[in-house]
Amino acid sequence: MKAMVLNKICKLEENQSPLELVELPGLSPEENEILVKISTCGVCHTELDEIEGRTPPARFPIVLGHQIIGRVEKSGSKVSKFKIGDRVGVAWIHSSCGKCRFCLEGKENLCTRFEATGRDANGGYAQYTTVSEDFAYKIPDIFSDSEAAPLLCAGAIGYRALRLTEIKDGQNIGLFGFGASGHLVIKMVRHKYPNSRVFVFSRTEMERNFAKELGAFWAGRIEDESLEKLNCAIDTTPVWRPIVEALKNLEKGGRLVINAIRKEEADKGFLFKLDYPRHLWLEKEIKSVANITRKDVQEFLQLAAEIPIKPEVQEFRLEDANKALVELKERKIRGAKVLRID
Repeated sequence: MKAMVLNKICKLEENQSPLELVELPGLSPEENEILVKISTCGVCHTELDEIEGRTPPARFPIVLGHQIIGRVEKSGSKVSKFKIGDRVGVAWIHSSCGKCRFCLEGKENLCTRFEATGRDANGGYAQYTTVSEDFAYKIPDIFSDSEAAPLLCAGAIGYRALRLTEIKDGQNIGLFGFGASGHLVIKMVRHKYPNSRVFVFSRTEMERNFAKELGAFWAGRIEDESLEKLNCAIDTTPVWRPIVEALKNLEKGGRLVINAIRKEEADKGFLFKLDYPRHLWLEKEIKSVANITRKDVQEFLQLAAEIPIKPEVQEFRLEDANKALVELKERKIRGAKVLRID
């Protein structure tokens, strides 16, 4: 099968073709696994973190990609949830132990043995993948394959982040960064909290204009002061500056949710300095998002179909995965980027 593989850690500024197109041996599912013929796979900022070493893969070579849509081509002897031809999705959570206290409490995202698709196990930048039937999801018919792919990470992790803000209808929410996840979160907010105002903070004018098109009450630069204080905020950026800028704009008792696996060390000379009275005092909170659970994915797919949420996507061929990643690094973003495999 064809696959785009990462062979080593590198910086995209120095190597704009980090992935190599190769032929890999065919796959066979284990007794509880399904073999998925992949049609599309979303491109996520986490792939940049893997390539550049902020969240390094467990081994090399590795097939990246964790927003996978495809159809079941073959199943193991003990598979009962899916049949041949079913359309399924595979998300960031590839497996967990199922036995520790976190798994038993429904917090499998915190499991010590949590494994991520495309980091700890081969992912979707390929023609095929295998996964346990317990970590695959039925995809609602309302979505095309390209529309469904971003829902599995940008949408599901955005859903988890929004839930962790504990927002109530009528409260102001700030979105710091407006990429694949941000443009789906604003759709969720407008549906679930119609009386809330969304304030978007972004580096590029293109993203700010896009946010306004999608119904943002206000859109400005990362360092701008919002017209009104924010009851909660979500940061989806890879850098440090938005954290202090978000805290600056939070109302007393407000909560900032950081939706990022890692933050880049260098932020173009920005010195991270937290001014306690200005940024954190008066019971402001900071909470991080760590991975997702299967429940997050299942609940979000149902919500997305009800609204419905139709992501805006840019399609690339599998062979053009490097181009998609470079554009993502350079913030050439409008919606979500998706690889078309078939």
